[in-house]
Amino acid sequence: MEKARTGLTSGYILAITGASGAIYAKRFIEYFSKHQMPLNCIISDAGRRVWEIELEGNIKNMLPTSIPLYSQNDLAAPMASGSFLTLAQAMVILPCSMGTLANIAQGLASNLISRAADVMLKERRPLILVPRETPLNRIHLQNMLKVSEAGAIILPAMPGFYHRPQNIQDMVDFLVGKILDTLGLPHEFFKRWGSEK
Repeated sequence: MEKARTGLTSGYILAITGASGAIYAKRFIEYFSKHQMPLNCIISDAGRRVWEIELEGNIKNMLPTSIPLYSQNDLAAPMASGSFLTLAQAMVILPCSMGTLANIAQGLASNLISRAADVMLKERRPLILVPRETPLNRIHLQNMLKVSEAGAIILPAMPGFYHRPQNIQDMVDFLVGKILDTLGLPHEFFKRWGSEK
């Protein structure tokens, strides 16, 4: 683990991979920090590089001290064990790279992210994958079908426009709000369809 923590929490797990879209993960973290909800964060090496490029900062310096940060190489981390993940409420991979998707689809628990996802599936715990890649080839689609059939939820990074977004943050909030909806967590990130009628 990369940073000190006040105590290990089960709660939720966020995994950040090397796909573009670090801003989504940042907004997700902000929600949990604001509401003081337990969150454990895993980041891949590529995810760290993308974060630094897209957000112009080091995640270790931007992450609240209350949220533990784990490397993808830390296979001794608690979330690599089913005994921990039976207490985890859900895991979100945001954004989810096609490489990570492929590893999960093939059951390759080669790093902490794919291992934690594999355990979530076997323990029948909620697992949400948020791919951003476009266009998608047949292999990508087949892998999505595999993980969906295994019990995961595929929630693509596709913003809606019925809420009339005015800027990038509005579009980010829409997607993160959809993830929170799927997790059953309350939010006011966007106006519901028909709410102004």
